Amino acid sequence: MTWIRTIPYDDADAVLKATIEKQRALYPEQYATPAFPGQQPGGGIVDAHSLIPDALFHAFATFGVLMAPELPLAREQHEMIATVVSATNRCHY
Repeated sequence: MTWIRTIPYDDADAVLKATIEKQRALYPEQYATPAFPGQQPGGGIVDAHSLIPDALFHAFATFGVLMAPELPLAREQHEMIATVVSATNRCHY
């Protein structure tokens, strides 16, 4: 949970909801299933950007574009690279 004011998906206006959906549409289909049962679209770290929808889109759409299936690396390879980088950086995520 963030310590800044956020706008939950259920309380979002049409612009914020459309932005969240547009950003999510870029992600691989595996990301459509919430990590936590009942989690709303935009939940978690995405909520921290809910006050500035344009920033939300650009920050999270980047990942979606980088994971595009037409790129030469498979999703599994992207995940392995992320795992190795996180372990090397001693990141707990």
